[in-house]
Formats: sequence, structure tokens, C-alpha cells
Amino acid sequence: MAPLKRIYIAPFYAGGMSSVEDRSLAGRYRLLSPIGTGGMGTVWRAHDERLDREVAIKEVRLPPELGPGERAELCARMVREAQAASRLKHPGIVTVHDVLTRDDRPWIVMRLLRGRPLDRVIRDSGTLPVRRVARLGLGVLDALATAHAAGVLHRDIKPGNIFLGEDGAPVLTDFGIATVEGQATITQSGMLVGSPGYIAPERLRGERPGPQSDLWSLAATLYEAAEGEPAHPGGDAMAVLARVLTEEARPPRRSGPLGPLLTRMLAREPAQRPAPELVRRTLASVAEDAEPPPLPAPAALPAGRSTRPFPGMDGRRRRLGLAAGAAALLVVAGTLAVTNLRGEEPPPVAS
Repeated sequence: MAPLKRIYIAPFYAGGMSSVEDRSLAGRYRLLSPIGTGGMGTVWRAHDERLDREVAIKEVRLPPELGPGERAELCARMVREAQAASRLKHPGIVTVHDVLTRDDRPWIVMRLLRGRPLDRVIRDSGTLPVRRVARLGLGVLDALATAHAAGVLHRDIKPGNIFLGEDGAPVLTDFGIATVEGQATITQSGMLVGSPGYIAPERLRGERPGPQSDLWSLAATLYEAAEGEPAHPGGDAMAVLARVLTEEARPPRRSGPLGPLLTRMLAREPAQRPAPELVRRTLASVAEDAEPPPLPAPAALPAGRSTRPFPGMDGRRRRLGLAAGAAALLVVAGTLAVTNLRGEEPPPVAS
């Protein structure tokens, strides 16, 4: 396991929106009003004075305890990754218009979306109909296929980053912490970014993430939409991360024909998860109220690999080992990108 130097846990602050005295950016964008604030910063409604249109601008917040060199490195990486996201063209991916740097921080200019984020829909509705969840999953899966084909991993798929437009179609937002294949990334510097309950286990183990990591996060999101609760519920962020590492997801009870697929997609080992094409076919079948295709048996794990954490230990020693491992993993050192599970998400108009 590669060591993780820091995990940043950033609570959402319902009040205290950022205050920017100079409301002009790059002589082109005028900040109008804050839309929402979260651990990653503030989203502003703004006006593009050159093209005479409203946009959303994300003011990214960097951890205050970083030194000047670390801040510059992190800012440069986030700018590169946002630039890569700006090249993704898909109706299910929020359009990134521009990336700026001011006050040693990135500012990401995006299309202003109208509708509601999925987390608010789940909060208001409790659960969503299974066929609607399947259609939603198909839309996000198609958007992810475009991103993955371009070598971009999202890394923060969660209900708050899926926006439902006025027509109900999902739009994937917040590529601000995406990974670009072949480039140095935030994670390679030892910072783990994501949201508890939606970070794939292999990322928590410090392994190299891939498209399957995004699909695990998508499964956790669809599970919550269909079940009305997270796949690994309860406790604070540290407890949730430990559960993701060491426990299988709670068996679905309300997901109907989606249940077996979600269970397999949430397997702790990427090799035991279904291929994207099988995920697509199953979601399409459920969306059309047809019989889903059979799921093949999980692939065998590589030699020396076990689905049991700390194999060979008895139950009590294993629990102690898990507690020690979680404590060692969760070195809380700042305020960047692992959003506190218990905080509410802001209403991200373009995330």
C-alpha cells in the first residue's frame, strides 16, 4: 500500500459565504452572488461581460496550512486538471468555459445549470423509483465513458455532484479534482481527495485508481438513490472510511432488479466488479422494465489477495487491526477535499 500523507476532511459550512472585495475576474467576469459553499470552496453566480451571459464560477479553497511551494503545486495541478475537463464534450458533463488563477487559487468558470442536485432530490423524496435510478445511472455511465476515453477520472462521483436538469437528465459536475492520465496528480503528492462513503476501497488503500474506481462511486450513488440511505451508513467520516475499507455494502432492500448489480459494483476488489458494458446492459434492461442479463460469477482474486482484511487474525485481533489501520490512515491535517459525510451539501448550480 502506498502511504497517504494526508486526508483532508472539510466540513460544509451552511453560513459564512466567501467574501471577495474585488468582484471582477480577469477583466471579464463579474461575481454576482454566492450560490453555495462547501469544503472545496464557494460557487458564485457570475456574469460574463464579454459574451453577455450568466455563468457559474467555482472559487477553489486551498488548505491554509500548506506552504507556498505546496500551494503553488496544488494550484497548478488543479488548473491542469480543470483544463483537461474543459476538453470533454458531452451533454451529461458540465461545460468548463475557462480556468483562471487569482490570489494563488484556481477559479473555474462553468455553464450555469438550472435544476436540482441529486442529493437534494434524495433528501426530499427519500427514495427514487428503481427505473428512474437505472435511467439516471445510464446517463452518468455514458458521461463517464467519454471522460475515461479521454484519460480523465472524475474521483468524486456522489449525489451532490450529479445535477438533474429541468428535463430530469443528469449532468456530471465538479471535475475540479479529476485525475488526468499521464500527469502528476494531487493523489501522487499524498493527498487523498473525495467524499467519505463514495471513495473506492482501492483508493483508500493507496492503489492506482482506474475507471472501475469511478464506477464504484457511481454504484454508491445509485444505491443511495434507490435505498434512501448510504451503502456504508452511520458514524463520522473516519468510521465510514473504515467501513468502506473493511466491510461489504449493506445488502439492498428496495432496489429490486438493480440490487444484484449494485452489490457486485460495490465489491471491494476492482477485479470482482462487472465490466462497464455489462453494467450498461443491466441498467438499460431495468430502465425498460425488462429482465436484466445474468451476472457472471465474480472473477477469482490474484494469488495472495484476500477479501478479508487482515486474513489469519481472529475476530478480536482483526477489529483491533482495523482500528489501528484506520487511525493510521486518517491523519487529519487540513480543510481541502474529503467532505464531511454529516454536513449538508450546498445547492451546486454548476458545482
